[in-house]
Amino acid sequence: MFLTFFTALKDAQVPVTLREYLTLMEALDRNLAGTSVEDFYYLSRSCLVKDERNLDRFDRVFGATFRGMDTLSQALEGAEIPAEWLRKLAEKCLNEEEKQKLEALGWEKLMETLRERLREQKGRHQGGSKWIGTAGTSPFGAYGYNPEGIRIGQNKNRNFRAVKVWDKREFQDLDGEVELGTRNIKIALRRLRKFARTGAADELDLDTTIRGTAEKGYLDISLRPERRNAVKVLLFFDIGGSMDWHVKLVEELFSAAKAEFKHMEHFYFHNCLYEHVWKENRRRHTDRTPTFDVLHTYPHDYKVVFVGDASMSPYEIAMAGGSVEHMNEEAGQIWLERVTRTYPRAIWLNPVPQKQWGYTHSIGMVAQLFGGRMFPLTLAGLEAGMRELAR
Repeated sequence: MFLTFFTALKDAQVPVTLREYLTLMEALDRNLAGTSVEDFYYLSRSCLVKDERNLDRFDRVFGATFRGMDTLSQALEGAEIPAEWLRKLAEKCLNEEEKQKLEALGWEKLMETLRERLREQKGRHQGGSKWIGTAGTSPFGAYGYNPEGIRIGQNKNRNFRAVKVWDKREFQDLDGEVELGTRNIKIALRRLRKFARTGAADELDLDTTIRGTAEKGYLDISLRPERRNAVKVLLFFDIGGSMDWHVKLVEELFSAAKAEFKHMEHFYFHNCLYEHVWKENRRRHTDRTPTFDVLHTYPHDYKVVFVGDASMSPYEIAMAGGSVEHMNEEAGQIWLERVTRTYPRAIWLNPVPQKQWGYTHSIGMVAQLFGGRMFPLTLAGLEAGMRELAR
């Protein structure tokens, strides 16, 4: 009932906050209103109303919510606070000056310190700068802030500063059936064409049919294989995390590529390429493809296109064990170098505006690994990328 009262006040445009609601709950817990509805009226009004212009709306909502009640005992069952509200209240928010005072431990020290905390810690902690907990400045835990930390038990990104995430994360596959709002992406992809006639002869060859009929004096139907784009493409899509901001644009690219390339395979990865890729995000923990198998299945004449924002911790590229999600045995840069050696025609398409690339160290690292063949995911960038692949 109290929760219904709180939400009804918000619906009535009374500017009440979660902090004020918790203050009211604390006052009730200390029995400041007894069991009297009238006493509760004055207590709740003093806790929740900060401007006399809202008194009339408050009275109307109070009357509608508690009409017919003689004591507060009838409303006590609804006094629980949603767990999500408490989690949000526990989030640590620092200003920029406070953030800059915090120092990153560095990769080796970070992992060593985490092992020590796991051995030593016996209970839950909130706030503070040392233990695994919530709403603090410790490098380990949830809903706090640290320039380089390990995220444990937090739903979604807040500051995009974690160098490793120890939670199970669910991603969604890209929709390859998205209707494009413009045909420009398809037109840009058509720069990468090499037509050939392969397969079964099931298309009417009109010129040869006419010539043969004229020469033989009877209908001589001639068939030929359909003329198709013979270019073979491997697409690798970065999925999840900061790429969620670019899903619509990448889905449009995926839809256009499916329409333009008859010989196309796609795989997903997260942030950087490692020893496994996958075809379905909902099964990415159980049905993965070794990256070595991909390199040995598709020959070197395939054109390779990576699509991702390349925005991650530099450790994910340069360090063994640097992956944000698992302990990779080899650094991500080793896998990217294997791809670029196996496939001479490989590019990286980046949905981040090119003028912002210089602000993210990892983007420069990936661009260097691709020999400068990183292009913005714009029409001009697509055209430049297709020209590079067609060389």
